[in-house]
Amino acid sequence: MKIEHVGLMVQNLENMRQFYEKYFEAKASEKYHNIKTGFQSYFMTFSDGARLEICTKMRVKPALKKRSVLTGYAHLALSVGSKEKVEALVKRCSADGFVIASGPRVTGDGYYEAVIIDPEQNEIEITI
Repeated sequence: MKIEHVGLMVQNLENMRQFYEKYFEAKASEKYHNIKTGFQSYFMTFSDGARLEICTKMRVKPALKKRSVLTGYAHLALSVGSKEKVEALVKRCSADGFVIASGPRVTGDGYYEAVIIDPEQNEIEITI
């Protein structure tokens, strides 16, 4: 069994598509648009075949996010392959104005990671 994809509801679909293309080299599918419901989405495919569906629809409102006290999905972890790539991507994201929530650092359970905050305030863990 494998996870086929994870869905992420967003407010600004095009902005988030560009974010995953620019920083994580994801490839976007053709945009799906259900005119009846207003639902739109892209499947973002990463180099290893993993997929993230970014979705939106009319009247989507931002969640009130207080990261340490919510239940549900906590973050998306993306492996970039090496310590040097983690550091380079964090430096690039920081230079482009994204919040670096933590790291780069070695965690208590031995991961080398950093956490950035994406354009819609979701945590993305960048790891080896």
